[in-house]
Amino acid sequence: MLRRAIVVALMVGGICDAAAQSGSYVSGMDTLYYTYTPLPKTETPQRRSFLRRVVAYFEESTQDRTFEKKIDFTFAGGPSYSKNTSFGIGVLAAGLYRLDRTDSVTPPSDISLFANVSVSGVYAVGVTGNTIFSRSSRKVDYTVMFSSTPRKLWGIGYHDGRYNPESSYTEKLCRIEGRYMHRVLRNTFVGGVLNFQYAKGLKFTDEAYLYGQKHSYTSTGAGAIVEYDSRDFIPNPFRGVYVGVQEIFFPKGLGNCGESLWRTTVTADYYHRIWRDCILAADFYAEFNSSGTPWPLLARMGGSQRMRGYYQGRYTDNDLITLQVELRQRIWRRIGCTVWGGAGNVFREVRSFDWSETLPNYGIGLRWELKKRVNVRIDYGMGKKTSGFLLNLNEAF
Repeated sequence: MLRRAIVVALMVGGICDAAAQSGSYVSGMDTLYYTYTPLPKTETPQRRSFLRRVVAYFEESTQDRTFEKKIDFTFAGGPSYSKNTSFGIGVLAAGLYRLDRTDSVTPPSDISLFANVSVSGVYAVGVTGNTIFSRSSRKVDYTVMFSSTPRKLWGIGYHDGRYNPESSYTEKLCRIEGRYMHRVLRNTFVGGVLNFQYAKGLKFTDEAYLYGQKHSYTSTGAGAIVEYDSRDFIPNPFRGVYVGVQEIFFPKGLGNCGESLWRTTVTADYYHRIWRDCILAADFYAEFNSSGTPWPLLARMGGSQRMRGYYQGRYTDNDLITLQVELRQRIWRRIGCTVWGGAGNVFREVRSFDWSETLPNYGIGLRWELKKRVNVRIDYGMGKKTSGFLLNLNEAF
């Protein structure tokens, strides 16, 4: 044991002597000998520029960190534009999360928060999201939105939208909707929906376009949903099919619409990869409202999802049918593009449907991946004597 201790001591001493350095200092008749161990050299980290830090932030945002974090948020802001709201400044946050971070089979849930202010006087805030429970057995989606928007009005029906001169008003809107779905068979869900909406019009330049209706309406409804959903990721599917039928009943006593109303919505979507990084997406959408539905609750053609490029609300009526087909191609890293074509029609009732009043729609778009499979999109849509840019989050459908 003593021999081993001596050997270890000599080895440690040798190592220390190898690391240590010695020297001497002479002053007159005195000499001072000293030994020291230099500190290890450390490189001073270079401070990255602001631009490089921004680039690094968004590069990291495309990585799936939902297994590490409770919620993985990415924030972005900048100028915004749409045909309805004009130029403005928008701020958005996109988040992904998993209720069970040990479950790698279930797609991540998502949440999007947004706020926008424009030069035309628009201000809007809202949140939308999809929460998917373990093994996709249940899911909840929701929308909460508050807005004040200067809007244009042409009347009600295809002929009003096509031939009337435009008027204007300011719309105050509060909309809350939530849906709960429970899986009963593979990819098949049944559930319920709750809907509340308050809409008020102010400063009308031509009230004749309301046909004697009130300026404000409140509605509260509840209904049922049946859907088949095999999409791999709801905000940006690469494959799968979605077919949903929703029926909402608005009781007379839970609003000021003057009578009980109903609304039927049918949606059918298809997604398929046709070549590398290229997705074919198709969307059919139909909305049917009961007769007597007041003007703020009617189906509106246009907007950021369907019939892009049309002013949302120029063509409005009880019923609406639209169809669109889109190609989505990734170009390089986070950048992609899209091209689409489609058509739509608004009408008072099914028996009054007129093929000659069908409106065309087509356009191109640019995509930038803010988070993994969550895109910021810039679309330029065109139609019959109309066109317009749109800046939004997530795919149109």
